[in-house]
Amino acid sequence: MIKLIVGLGNPGRQYEKTRHNAGFLFLDALASKFSCDWVSESRFQGMLSGCNASAGMVMLLKPETFMNRSGQSVGKIVRYYKLMPEEILVVHDELDFDAGIIKLKNGGGHAGHNGLKDIIAHLGSREFYRLRIGVGRPVAGKAVADYVLTSPSKDEWELINSAIDSGVACIDRLVAGDMATVMNKLHS
Repeated sequence: MIKLIVGLGNPGRQYEKTRHNAGFLFLDALASKFSCDWVSESRFQGMLSGCNASAGMVMLLKPETFMNRSGQSVGKIVRYYKLMPEEILVVHDELDFDAGIIKLKNGGGHAGHNGLKDIIAHLGSREFYRLRIGVGRPVAGKAVADYVLTSPSKDEWELINSAIDSGVACIDRLVAGDMATVMNKLHS
């Protein structure tokens, strides 16, 4: 059962509509579906919301640290609520998938994603779930940092939003821990 869903992104208006904020955008869509309000929680260095999915209450967290320090916020809330890594779902942008692709996995490395790298360091574990939202790769010669910190084209936005909608539609099964069903649905 998932008790905490973390969306990765960067705080600030200049980053709101960037590829790197796919995790924040997912949580905003989820909070909208459940009519949840966000509250700034300084003790967790993040924006927190609680949503009542059919499988039970789930906390939503948007770290207010920058991406490469996401683990500070995640570590604090995990220790406070005594959560196990397998009760955590981290939603993030994924360069290895084209825009519009969304996939679920458990464990693994960080693949160069600084937000995941910091979370792994603060949790001392890689065994949390990840919901990866494809944003595609930059064209040859364009720096990855510049690419993820810019807004996608209108067509890419539509694909990314479609992927987010697909993930949100699976939220009750995700919270319930029915990961095989979610993987079958998202990966087909």
